[in-house]
Amino acid sequence: MHLVEIFLPLRDHAGTAFPKTLYDTVRTELADLHGGVTAFTRAPATGLWEDDEGDVQRDDVVLFEVMVDNVDHAWWRGYREALESRFRQDEVLVRATAVERL
Repeated sequence: MHLVEIFLPLRDHAGTAFPKTLYDTVRTELADLHGGVTAFTRAPATGLWEDDEGDVQRDDVVLFEVMVDNVDHAWWRGYREALESRFRQDEVLVRATAVERL
């Protein structure tokens, strides 16, 4: 079993908040395709990273999680690319971690 996590920004590069409907669509897609989803949307996390010029960048992000038996890398790569387009991002972080259900 794997936990797939998707980190989506709250705002675009100009600081404009994305509409709620974008997140609603992601939640619906993931629930329909994977039988459930957990969305952490009320208390955004803050992501910090260093860009190519050495400047520290910041993003407030919401997190979506799904549990899958197997990771279909090709499907997730395509979905990540679709999210990058929708949210106008150079990169959207999608990661999978092997987990054990207790």
